[in-house]
Amino acid sequence: MSHAPETIGHALDGPEVAAFTVELKREFDTEAHRHPRGQMIGCSRGVVTVLTDQGAWLVPAGYGIWLPPWQLHGGRSFGPGAGWTAYIRPDRCTELPSTPRTVRVPALLREAILRAASWEDERTDAARARITGLILDEIRGLPAEDLGLPMPSDPRLQRIAQALLEDPADGRSLDGWAAWAGITPRTLSRRFPRETGLSFTEWRHRARMIRALEMLADGAAVTSIAFDLGYASVSGFIARFRRSFGVTPAAYPIVPGLQRPVRPDR
Repeated sequence: MSHAPETIGHALDGPEVAAFTVELKREFDTEAHRHPRGQMIGCSRGVVTVLTDQGAWLVPAGYGIWLPPWQLHGGRSFGPGAGWTAYIRPDRCTELPSTPRTVRVPALLREAILRAASWEDERTDAARARITGLILDEIRGLPAEDLGLPMPSDPRLQRIAQALLEDPADGRSLDGWAAWAGITPRTLSRRFPRETGLSFTEWRHRARMIRALEMLADGAAVTSIAFDLGYASVSGFIARFRRSFGVTPAAYPIVPGLQRPVRPDR
C-alpha cells in the first residue's frame, strides 16, 4: 500500500481492507492509542503482547488478535519477530467481533492478508474484491482462543493486577496483596473470580505463563525463566507450563512449523 499504516488506521474512507507486513529487528513498545478502523494483527515469528483496557492478550507465532474500531490498545514484542496487520474500514466491521479476541490464524486468512499486503495501490477490481470479502468472512467466523488475561474492574483489584503484570514473580500471599491494596482478603478472593473468571491464584499463574512465553521468545533459558518468575523449582515451572499449554517450554512453537500447543486451561 502507498500509505503508512498509522495513516490508514485513522482513515474512514479508502480501501475496505488495508494490509501491511512487519519485520522486527528488535523489540518494540507502543503507547496506548485508538483509531476508527478495526485491526487484525498476526504474528508469524516471535511473541507479541497487546494491552487493552480489558486485559492483556498474548499473540504467539501462528496466532493473531482482532481489535474492534476505537479499541484502546498498546503493544510490545520481545526480541526479533515478524508479522502483519490489516486495518478494516469501520463500515465493514459491523458484523465482526465487538470485543478483542485472540485467534488461531488459518492459512487461508494469512495468505489472503499477505496477498492484500502486496497491493501497491488502492484500486479495486473483481479479484481484489473477492480477496477482501474472504478476509472479512474469515475474521467473522474465527473462534476465540484462551490466550487473554482479563483485567478486573474494581480499582483496588486493578492495582494488584497491574503490579503483577509489571512483576509476575512477586510472591506476596493473597493476604499480603489484600493489605497492600487496602481491602480484606475475603473481598479479594471473592471479587477476583467474579470480575475476571479466574481465581486470584489462577490469574497470577496465567500472568506468569504469558511472561514465560515472552521470555522464551527473547531467548531466555528455561532455568532462568523459572526462577525469574518466582517458581521454587524448574520442574514445578515446567509442570505448570505443560498444564497451561499442553507441551513443555522446549517444545512450544515460538517460531511457526513446530508442534501446535493446545488451548490453555481456564
